[in-house]
Amino acid sequence: MDKSKVILCRCEDISLDELSQKMEEGYTTFEDLKRILRVGMGPCQANTCAHLIQKELAQFLNKDMSEVSVHKVRPLTLGVTLNQLANGDQNED
Repeated sequence: MDKSKVILCRCEDISLDELSQKMEEGYTTFEDLKRILRVGMGPCQANTCAHLIQKELAQFLNKDMSEVSVHKVRPLTLGVTLNQLANGDQNED
């Protein structure tokens, strides 16, 4: 199997080969990989790749998948309209 042709994160186009290289370099948590490769930061917000990356990390670390944590979800707390941005509204409600 050619690891460079296996895509784990479709949103950021990250291959199994790229993930393996970063794990070899010492990036061994989902949060580390998220910061260095941007996995989980695309439109799907890791709904597609989180499980795949968790599995690869577990295999690499010789751990059970339940011992490998996935990404932290940081949803927006308040929406801002483009009109508010354009007008420079100071009102926070």
